[in-house]
Amino acid sequence: MEHDICRERLEAIRNHPLYQSSLRRLNDLERGRIFCRHGMEHLLDTARIAYIKSLERALPLSRDLIYAAALLHDIGKWEQYENGTPHELSSARIAEEILSGLPPHLRFSPEETETVLTAIRGHRKLRETPELLEALLYESDKASRACFSCPASEACNWDTTKKNKEIDL
Repeated sequence: MEHDICRERLEAIRNHPLYQSSLRRLNDLERGRIFCRHGMEHLLDTARIAYIKSLERALPLSRDLIYAAALLHDIGKWEQYENGTPHELSSARIAEEILSGLPPHLRFSPEETETVLTAIRGHRKLRETPELLEALLYESDKASRACFSCPASEACNWDTTKKNKEIDL
């Protein structure tokens, strides 16, 4: 039963009209981009890495909370391209609208929603005392990048301390 609700909740996020339009806009703006992209492949990679790390560490985080944060963490990246708004802020704003627009039986509690939004706001620069999901999303987002095999690595302006130079287990 819990698995079905999780799947239904994540599908409601993915199928939300604002999610779909934001993802389309982002994909259009990143078409032809030689650097890492922020489409569904990256969002799912981040979610899967976070979930595996959560299981390995026996963290008290639900799968749908982890996946919701990961699926939404870059959804506002198109605003950064279009008007310079930091995407962690635009993504949190868009995520809040999407999450509050879910059918009542699929909505997260106010505390869970705030946990997701905090994780999204913190996924680019880790605070000194991050929340559990926030730290996990930050780590998993960075781990999703295979910098060691990227053909554009030399031209990438990503901080070298964040680049993945080897396969990490």
